[in-house]
Amino acid sequence: MKLADITDDFTQLAAPVLLHPRVRSMDQFIQHGATTTLDHCMAVAYYSLLFVRTLKISCNEQDLVTAALLHDYYLYDWHIKDACPEGLHGFSHPRLALRNAMADFELSERVQNAIKRHMFPLTPIPPKYREGIIVCLIDKVCSTYEVFVKEPWAWARLKELEAHL
Repeated sequence: MKLADITDDFTQLAAPVLLHPRVRSMDQFIQHGATTTLDHCMAVAYYSLLFVRTLKISCNEQDLVTAALLHDYYLYDWHIKDACPEGLHGFSHPRLALRNAMADFELSERVQNAIKRHMFPLTPIPPKYREGIIVCLIDKVCSTYEVFVKEPWAWARLKELEAHL
């Protein structure tokens, strides 16, 4: 397995989502630390794909990448008091992300479930499918990393991946 192959495959799998203008607007919102929501979602998607390829886990890679890219597609700055239209951000943003994603994309059941359940155990029902479990796990790892590292994805050159689209 070559990293260049994963990067090329990721670019192909991510392009249908990343080329959408509302998805690109996630770059204006900060997620954790200095990381934008778009960079966070790209990291979760990229590392989810790397994870399944490294461990040879069978799953629908298109659904995996799509779900990871859209799992935080809520489109507001959660750091602003009362920005979340439905109460506490941690509990309600998966619903909002799913609503936005369904308005802009045709989504499989696996993708919908992954977006809706990615905050487990904060939300009480776990993901039903393998893709959702992976997004949930990798999201926690990436989020933790982003909180503790000043410029977490600078070395990963996620912006360069975007340039290939």
